[in-house]
Amino acid sequence: MIRQTLFWQFLLFSAVPVVAWAQSQGTFTSTGSLTTQRMDHTATLLDNGEVLIAGGGAVLEGWPTWSTAELYAPARGTFTSTGSMVVARASHTATLLPDGKVLIAGGSPTTQTLGFLSSAELYDPSTELFTATAAMTVARVGHTATLLNNGQVLLAGGSNPQTNGVSAALASAELYDPATGTFKATGSMTIGRAGHKAILLPDGRVLIVGGDQGHNPPAEVYDPLTGTFALAGSSAYPDDYFPETATLLVDGNVLTTLNDGEFSNKAELYNPVSGNFTVTSNMTTNRGYSTSTLLPDGKVLITGLDGLGGGSSELYDSAAGVFSATGGVATSQEGHTATLLPDGSVLLAGGWICCGYSVATAELYHPAVLEPSPLLYSLPGGSQGAILHAVTNDVVSPANPAVRGEALEIYGAGLIEGGAIPPQVAIGGRLAEVLFFGDAPGYPGLNQINVRVPNGIAPGSAVPIRLNYLGRPSNEVTVAIQ
Repeated sequence: MIRQTLFWQFLLFSAVPVVAWAQSQGTFTSTGSLTTQRMDHTATLLDNGEVLIAGGGAVLEGWPTWSTAELYAPARGTFTSTGSMVVARASHTATLLPDGKVLIAGGSPTTQTLGFLSSAELYDPSTELFTATAAMTVARVGHTATLLNNGQVLLAGGSNPQTNGVSAALASAELYDPATGTFKATGSMTIGRAGHKAILLPDGRVLIVGGDQGHNPPAEVYDPLTGTFALAGSSAYPDDYFPETATLLVDGNVLTTLNDGEFSNKAELYNPVSGNFTVTSNMTTNRGYSTSTLLPDGKVLITGLDGLGGGSSELYDSAAGVFSATGGVATSQEGHTATLLPDGSVLLAGGWICCGYSVATAELYHPAVLEPSPLLYSLPGGSQGAILHAVTNDVVSPANPAVRGEALEIYGAGLIEGGAIPPQVAIGGRLAEVLFFGDAPGYPGLNQINVRVPNGIAPGSAVPIRLNYLGRPSNEVTVAIQ
């Protein structure tokens, strides 16, 4: 009865309706320009719906690397400057943390010549300032950074200066703990990798593919429970084809598109259950220097330089296992970023145009159907989330608060029906263990996410809670915790 009552309350009082509206198939439109030319920068969707563009370099006199950063506001379609990084850097990583800050780590301080950084810093959207945090255990360029389900960040591989100043690929990995602001070593990969890809799998492990300087070594998987890496299967293609993009699909498999050193139309699928790679259909054209973005309808947008020397894009339909060309033409070719926005469009920002100049332009890709970010429901009259005690099914409220370690039922909308990708739920700035996600039993279209309240949360009558799904944050609601 309580679920039925809440369900009707959700329909009547939800602050943001769940809607989808049609656009013409595969259209690209221009949007505001970046404040400066950028390539090899990072783009991070913040909890407030804006995109943080940080660092990178440019093909200009002196080959500068930037410490500057800027914000893209989707509602206005404009870029504006924000605080600058402590250190100029390109080819670094940027990771949205559970508390809404962004961890910037490593990279190179120069564009034209090789350099290595071990430093790290945090961007706080509330102040628009970057501040230094502890340094990594080693300098890294071309590494990966993955937010784990325990709230820590796994940083793996990359290049580092070795004997006689010659760089070498690293096998080492480390963890950043937002609670302490420190890095510590974890288990090492089986081989050194730089320029590889890292994908958080539905079971919480991390898949590592590629990264052996133009070859494709066997993949490996990091297990956060043991802190160790283990080999996880070899590519279905010869090792002169190596992963250029890697994307977790809604069914839990991983799509990788391959490069042979220049251009390729090859692609394959990794099955985390069997640990095997299998061939899927070829892309519609040979490609290089591409980005890949999982869309809310389950398709994957591939955008970059094609074999004809121009920018273009295509879609992978995981249900049919085929690629098809989009209806528009992308101008971005390489070194750009691709960010899924709250309304379901994709921001393509900056990059490099063959042959010889970087750009400050940006554009939007509009899928056939725009689907907004997931939504957490709140109770009528305030920000209190539609959240139940899992054992009693009573509503959590200041008069009946939750306790740390307790299982809660959270209600909302926007998860892909039948999808295998779990959301990440932050309570009080800490990730909660997800126990169940999907449709509430008996109520199609009403999403239910069961989580365990993390330890270490400060008590309060209005502790913030937010969900992140496919890289997009939901609205914020509150929950009472004693």
